[in-house]
Amino acid sequence: MAAMLNLLVVTAEKTVVDAEADEVTLPGEMGYLGILPGHTPLLALLKTGVLSYKKAGSGEAFALDGGLAEVANDIVRVLAGVALKSSEIDAGAAERDLSEASEQMKSAGRETLDGLRAKVELAEARIAVARGART
Repeated sequence: MAAMLNLLVVTAEKTVVDAEADEVTLPGEMGYLGILPGHTPLLALLKTGVLSYKKAGSGEAFALDGGLAEVANDIVRVLAGVALKSSEIDAGAAERDLSEASEQMKSAGRETLDGLRAKVELAEARIAVARGART
């Protein structure tokens, strides 16, 4: 039997995913990370984006608001503030959030710009997952 990964994604409220996977893609701070069985151990900061995993050709994606990932011994542990699957996302609301935050950025001051960027990035991730993204 081929080696598998165990993916565990948790937020402060719940365990979002506890599943076996052939591969996992994480939104790392320096770019997306592809994790396969036998991957070198690592700790990584995650940025807002799309986490996805595949098993036997099918899989699932989640919109993350950043977090931390640990990979060791074919176990991928992810701690995030938000981890939303497509069934939990209102694409229309995400589009409105993106539009509002983008509009507010046009006149934002330095003190509010980072917060608005974070809203834009999370809205984009929510839209991507709602549309079936599989990075």
